[in-house]
Amino acid sequence: MIVSVPRESVPGERRVALVPELVPTLSKAGLEVVVQAGAGAAAGFPDPSYLEKGARLEPDVFELADVLLKVQPPTINEIGKTKEGSILIGFLQPYTKGAEINALAARKVTGFSMELMPRIARAQKMDALSSQSTVAGYMAALLAASSTGRFFPMLVTAAGTVPPAKVLVLGAGVAGLQAIATARRLGALVHGYDIRPAVKEQVESLGATFLSMEIDEDTETAGGYGKELSEEAHRRELAFIAQHVKDADVVISTALIPGKRAPLLITAEAVEAMKRSSVIVDLAAEAGGNCALTQAGTQVVRHGVVILGPVNLSSRLPLHASHMYSRNISNFLLHLVRDGKLQLDFSDPITSETCVTHEGKVRRS
Repeated sequence: MIVSVPRESVPGERRVALVPELVPTLSKAGLEVVVQAGAGAAAGFPDPSYLEKGARLEPDVFELADVLLKVQPPTINEIGKTKEGSILIGFLQPYTKGAEINALAARKVTGFSMELMPRIARAQKMDALSSQSTVAGYMAALLAASSTGRFFPMLVTAAGTVPPAKVLVLGAGVAGLQAIATARRLGALVHGYDIRPAVKEQVESLGATFLSMEIDEDTETAGGYGKELSEEAHRRELAFIAQHVKDADVVISTALIPGKRAPLLITAEAVEAMKRSSVIVDLAAEAGGNCALTQAGTQVVRHGVVILGPVNLSSRLPLHASHMYSRNISNFLLHLVRDGKLQLDFSDPITSETCVTHEGKVRRS
């Protein structure tokens, strides 16, 4: 069975779905690995590094693949080149890529979407959403530090004492916790906010202060994500956040709701009340943004506040992001393989909950 790794075609995407060091792992499982020439170059993995580990190089790999490993969703053109009845594994964005999902079903491709991995203990080593969120949270703190006009740590100099930057992180999921940890390592004074009271201990364990707000309703899904609040609770939340962002030098927002628009946390009025030259890094930009004034993929300045809406932030650290993603996707593939052959057990939640297309039908979108 041939496992193929193509070059990513999305502009700016530098990650690769499989790094050379994991080729032997798949080979031992009875799989032949075929890599498209140049697939790993942008991530720091030249073609010879794949050859040394036993992979085969080809100019194009879509028509060869029994299993196709990707990072980004395939284009309609790429789907047209994919072998009918094959397997595709990657971030398929099923809630927003309706045309592509339908095309996969029409091609009878069985598609597995890595962002749908269930949050259960057995699936932790396959949790690509968490691994890439770790990269994004780290990069968000660095981006904020390089965009603000102030030092992050307190400095005592001959010119006087410089106070530490005040950083507020909205959302304490994987990305938010990594942003908190990185900002603390850089010496900032950090506060963290989340609607889920259960994360208070995690925030404080990283040396940050947790901002708590009383919400008299269930705030967490069974999968551990934050729930959408009622209209009244959300109104109070916006007022609560506005009180705190006005004192921050940097705000990093990370709140997402799977399959829905990102929740609005920072209103235009809250931005207007912020200190001039403060910075907002909105990691939810691709899902509509946590800030009302965010524009995905660009930087805007409103009322003297710099608002960054980075997209595909994990790709800015391609070597380690690829290493982490490669381990996730390889573990998932090996979960589906027995004795060199695919054995799809849809009674297993790892298999069933990640599958979006199978036997010509769309399972979830």
